[in-house]
Amino acid sequence: MPAPLPPPLSALIDQAHQLAASGNPGAAERCFEQVRQRDPDNLQALNFIALCHSARGNHHDATRLLQRALALAPEDVGTHKNLAVSLIQQQQYDAAEPLLCTALARDPGFFVARLYLGWVQEQQRRPHLALTTYFLAVNAAQKQGNWLSDDSTPPGLRPRVLHAMQFLAHGRHDVLHRLLAPLHAQHGAQALRRVDKAVDGYLGRMRLQTADPLQRPSFLYFPDLPATPYLERSLFPWYEALEDQTGVLREELLSVLDERALLQPFLGEAPTAGGQSYLAGEAGAAARWDGFFFHRHGRRYDDNCERCPRTAAALQATTLVQIPGHAPEALYSVLGPGSHIRPHTGVTNTRIVTHLPLVVPEHCALRVAGQTHAWQTGRCVSFDDTWEHEAWNRGTQTRVVLLFDVWNPHLTDVERDAVSQLVTAIAELNGAQVLVE
Repeated sequence: MPAPLPPPLSALIDQAHQLAASGNPGAAERCFEQVRQRDPDNLQALNFIALCHSARGNHHDATRLLQRALALAPEDVGTHKNLAVSLIQQQQYDAAEPLLCTALARDPGFFVARLYLGWVQEQQRRPHLALTTYFLAVNAAQKQGNWLSDDSTPPGLRPRVLHAMQFLAHGRHDVLHRLLAPLHAQHGAQALRRVDKAVDGYLGRMRLQTADPLQRPSFLYFPDLPATPYLERSLFPWYEALEDQTGVLREELLSVLDERALLQPFLGEAPTAGGQSYLAGEAGAAARWDGFFFHRHGRRYDDNCERCPRTAAALQATTLVQIPGHAPEALYSVLGPGSHIRPHTGVTNTRIVTHLPLVVPEHCALRVAGQTHAWQTGRCVSFDDTWEHEAWNRGTQTRVVLLFDVWNPHLTDVERDAVSQLVTAIAELNGAQVLVE
């Protein structure tokens, strides 16, 4: 009777994975050893067996197998990570770091590799950098439904994930409160009382409640400010001088509208299939929301300022939010016919959005917290965009407002200084631009 044929290699690999997933790594390793007998250079077998060697402390054989795997598949990010983990277990942090960096350069979303990189940076006594790396790892993982609980975290990773979260909780608190220490020393605790509450709310150490469910800051809530969707004109002493220039500002705008190529989509590139945008077309119209930017994310658009010098100068005479690399945002906001900016909320109530309407056709409006405002050419309106708001152009002509961010007038000068420093520090910790709506 002939001997039974061995199972196909793919079936043997599937069996090994099933054994590993069921919590039987020893049987999975034996299965992968059979795979290697038939295919000595099988990448999955090399990686799994190497990890088993590492778990037993047999780092020499683990490193040898992983180096072999990397030579066979130099583009494989999983092998880079596994070899780095083996080196980390041998406390060879300087050797592990470039492997993890290479893996992340090829796959920036590889949050497990980023977790290990944070550990390496921590062991190299670079805690500030480790904070950012841990944050990016945990944030990316949780956005995909991972590391939210024990059930969504692989058992072997749980200690490292828990450590990263504890490191973040303590490290971010220490960094931000050390940042504020000079202001405390100069101005006293009472002057920074609301700032301290904002920081503790941001870090989750204090639960801050907004005045209304329609007010939902997506980044930083500054407590104990008047909760008003629209702000009174009397709070902005520069309104009248700006409104008096409506005619000349409109002339500069019209020269820009004559060259459509000068405009940029406000939301950047259109979202990919399945993506979402809060811009929509109505009644079959193609939605258009463009901008001619004087400042964006804190960067001054010099060519645009030179093209429209009176508008640029008029903006500087207001209380623009000034946070290098992050604010202000200032532009001609151009909303096409049939376009609807759907309800959404902004990032922080420390800034206030102001509109100076320059071209207002019929059937255009702004709604904030359920209160509809009809723009009037040459008359400013300011609102707290952390309240749910939307805007629409249901007419047949283009609508344009001069849109710009100013400081919330209820903040003191000391609080503005503190917020500016906090935004910069948080962005550095997060490795991101945090004032993007």
